[in-house]
Amino acid sequence: MSYVENGKSYERDTQYIEDRILDDADAEWPVESERYRLVAARACPWANRAIIVRRLLGLEDAISMGLTGPTHDADSWTFDLDPGGVDPVLGIPRLKDAYEKRFPGYPKGITVPAMVDVPSGQVVTNNFPQITEDFSSQWTRFHREGAPTLWPQELRDEMDAVNKRVYTEVNNGVYRCGFAGTQEAYDAAYERLFTALEWLEERLATQRYLVGETITEADVRLFTTLVRFDPVYHGHFKCNLRKLTEMPNLWAYARDLFATPGFGDTVDFTQIKQHYYVVHSDINPMGIVPDGPDLSVWAAPHGRERLGGRPFGDGAPPGAVREGERVPAADNPHIGADGLVTFGKV
Repeated sequence: MSYVENGKSYERDTQYIEDRILDDADAEWPVESERYRLVAARACPWANRAIIVRRLLGLEDAISMGLTGPTHDADSWTFDLDPGGVDPVLGIPRLKDAYEKRFPGYPKGITVPAMVDVPSGQVVTNNFPQITEDFSSQWTRFHREGAPTLWPQELRDEMDAVNKRVYTEVNNGVYRCGFAGTQEAYDAAYERLFTALEWLEERLATQRYLVGETITEADVRLFTTLVRFDPVYHGHFKCNLRKLTEMPNLWAYARDLFATPGFGDTVDFTQIKQHYYVVHSDINPMGIVPDGPDLSVWAAPHGRERLGGRPFGDGAPPGAVREGERVPAADNPHIGADGLVTFGKV
C-alpha cells in the first residue's frame, strides 16, 4: 500500500460521512444510550481524540468502544485484538463490514474513529472532528458529574481559530512532511510545521492551556500529535529540526497533559510505533520498529502549575480506567494498576 505519490505534495481526503448523532428524538440517528459503538484504534491520532473525549466526559456507559489492532492492510482496520479476530459487540472481523453494510461497494478509505449503529451494524459517521464535538454538545444527558466543558461558548471563536491552525499546520502538517512526493513539497511542509510549532512554543510560554484556563478540546487535538512526535514523526516523517523534548514549553505542556487523567492513560506507545513503522511500508520497507525513544522522560516534573489554571475547572477528573479498556503497562510503562498514569516505575 503506497502513501506517497511521486511528484506530488500530500493532500488529505477530508470527504467524510457527515451524518450526525443528535439529541433529537426525530433525528435519523438520535442520541440513545448503548445504541452506538465507537470503533477506534489507539495507534491513530484522530481516533485517540475520540478515546480521550469519551473518557473525559464519562460516556463509557452510554457509548461502548471497540478497538482495532494497530496495523491494517489496504482493505480495512481489523479486530485482531479480540478473541477470534471478531468484535464482540458488532460480530465483524473488519471495520469495512460496517461501512459496506450501509454503503455496498463503499469507494473510500475505511477510517477510524467511526460511530457504528449496533442494531443495524451500519456505520453512521467517520467525521472525526464532528464526532468529538458532538460528544460534548449532543450527549450532555450522559456526561459524568464533574465532566469538563471542552467547548466553552465564550471561547468558541478563539478555539475555532486555534484549532484551524493546529489542524492544518501541525496535526496534518506532520503528514505533509512524511508523505511528500518531492523535495520541494517536503521543504515547504517542513517550514510550515516548525513555524507553527514556534508559534505554539511562544503561546504556551505564558499560559498553561492552549485556550482559556482549563483543558478544552483544543488541548486534546494538539496532544495526540505531540505524544507521537518523538516516537514517530521526528524520524519516520522526517520532522527533525527539533524533537519535542527540545521545545521547552511544548514539552512541559505535553507532560502536564500526559499526567492529567484522560490523556496519558489512553496512550499506547507500542501500538503507535507498530502502526506507523509497519503500515507505511513505502517509507519503511523493512518494517523495522525502533526500540526508542526513552519513555522515562515523560515522568520529569513539568512545572506548569506556576502558570495557574485548573485542568477541570470547577469539575473533577475522571476516575480509574475501566479494566477492559486499560492500556497494558508494557505499552506505556507509566500506567498503574488502576489504568491511570503514575510515575516512578520507569
